Amino acid sequence: MSSPDNAKAPPASEDDVLYELHDGVARITLNRPDAGNALTPDQRDRLIELFDAASVDLAVRVVVLGSTGRHFCTGADLRVSRVEESSRPEGAPERTMGDVGRLIKRGAQRLVTSVIDCEKPVIAAVNGTAAGIGVHLALACDLIVAADSARFIEVFVRRGITPDGGGAYLLTRRLGLARAKELVFFGDDLSATDAVSIGLINRAVPADQLDATVDEWAGRLATGPTKAISLSKWLLNRAPDSDRGSAFDDEAWAQELASRTDDFTEGVQAFVERREVSFKGW
Repeated sequence: MSSPDNAKAPPASEDDVLYELHDGVARITLNRPDAGNALTPDQRDRLIELFDAASVDLAVRVVVLGSTGRHFCTGADLRVSRVEESSRPEGAPERTMGDVGRLIKRGAQRLVTSVIDCEKPVIAAVNGTAAGIGVHLALACDLIVAADSARFIEVFVRRGITPDGGGAYLLTRRLGLARAKELVFFGDDLSATDAVSIGLINRAVPADQLDATVDEWAGRLATGPTKAISLSKWLLNRAPDSDRGSAFDDEAWAQELASRTDDFTEGVQAFVERREVSFKGW
């Protein structure tokens, strides 16, 4: 979608996305509360960098994606120019066929892919409204915990446009075709409680319990066998698109790789010695 002619977003700040790492838990936080945490291109690119880096950082065992303020992410910030500048012949229009599709591929789809393909488990802590790409950013995460006051809105139909950021792909895999069509066609607000009941998210908890619930899950994952969890994530993400033979081949290959990790050796040894296991993450 094009941005309004006379509206401009404030310049991006390095504080628009916060990052901290403690005890194996990497916390990535959207930090533009005054803008409803609407995403700018700079924020998007920073998120991609952080998720890519989390994959290779052995100190990171789990990623938590959250936000400050009242909203999780209200979509893309339409005040920021969304069409790439390019040289054009005299008389050519400012936007031609292919510009928007290219933008989506290089922008929203690349962001969602960075979350799906992150080699560490990712938990979305949804404190408030998730709309547009904000919904799909949450759905790209492996686990979703939301405040019971949060809402999920497939807002695209309200703007006369189709979903982006992998929305159709993500929704149908979580909900099936009928439910996905209902959300996309009508664009109605979906409460966190209803989102749990239809299987869109994992948990809806009172707002004052959101941080504690996410911290408990993150803590468990941060002490788990990180490589085995990563391979399990890879298996599960591939399964809906696989035939039985391919899925079984993937399973055998993942088991082979996992069996060669130090954590597998530790898990077996701890069982034999009847003691608590101590996974290192590799």
